[in-house]
Amino acid sequence: MRRAPVLLGLVLAGAPAARAHPLAPALLQLHEGADGHVEVTWKTPLLRPRGTAPEPVLPSRCRPVTPPTALPNATGVLVQWTVACGPGSLVGERVGVAGLMRDAPGAVVRVELADGRVVEGVVFAGEPSLTIPERPRARRVVAGYVRLGVTHILGGPDHLLFVLGLVLLGGTFRRLLGTLTAFTVGHSITLALAVLGIVTVPTGPIEAAIAASVFVLAVEVARPPGAATAIRRHPWAMALAFGLLHGLGFAAALREAGLPAGDIPLALLSFNLGIEAGQILFVVAVVLAGRALGRGRARLPALLRRAPVYAMGVLAAFWWLERTVALLR
Repeated sequence: MRRAPVLLGLVLAGAPAARAHPLAPALLQLHEGADGHVEVTWKTPLLRPRGTAPEPVLPSRCRPVTPPTALPNATGVLVQWTVACGPGSLVGERVGVAGLMRDAPGAVVRVELADGRVVEGVVFAGEPSLTIPERPRARRVVAGYVRLGVTHILGGPDHLLFVLGLVLLGGTFRRLLGTLTAFTVGHSITLALAVLGIVTVPTGPIEAAIAASVFVLAVEVARPPGAATAIRRHPWAMALAFGLLHGLGFAAALREAGLPAGDIPLALLSFNLGIEAGQILFVVAVVLAGRALGRGRARLPALLRRAPVYAMGVLAAFWWLERTVALLR
């Protein structure tokens, strides 16, 4: 595809090394007791947008009775404390998270009521709180996890660069469709298996392997169009294999946020649909940008035309080295 350098340049411009990992959502969990006390669990990811300090927002009638206690956690900062909210249920009260950044994953809010009912939703910067309903609403779960999936895929430059590489290797529309479908099937399988606990793989090695997959694809994009490599002959097979790998990466964020106990299949499906929606939006944007900027490519010097392709490989190699060194520490 002749527009490859132009398209790669657009993506690389917004993919600094510091944002190599997709950002995970925060988690606010409330467990209501029969005595009016509520146990609060607040978890924030280790990596979050610079300058942000999200804080939980509880009902005004709730007063702390124990100091916050930090607990060991490998994937984030976990703090627990207890508040007294007086008589009466939390139903009808508003809870949420302040200080969220736009275009960030937001926060999952889970409320376990005294009678055993569980209410869950996802809040974002534009809608940072929710009213605890008397009965859980499935549509809130669907909407929240779809949006969580969209922001997760669009916030992960390593995943986006891989999708871009698939587009560049796609060739005809039919071939491209088959390649992207294979990637979707692959990551959908391992996303479900990992989130449901059927497959357990440490996050560190998976993140390093994802960076390596981007590098392999960058090497293929840099080859002459007529190169008869196995990947170019069967791009769908490569997309399926690497899709299994990327699905494990998607699962890491969803495991950190957790799933609603009564709506696991619905939330999992919604999160995956959000990932697919974000992927489609990205592919459409790439095609439109290519058509708009492709005419000026012929006027660029040959070295400048190739530079973004090599930059993709260098960035992927840096991510791999960074993540591998982190594993060895």
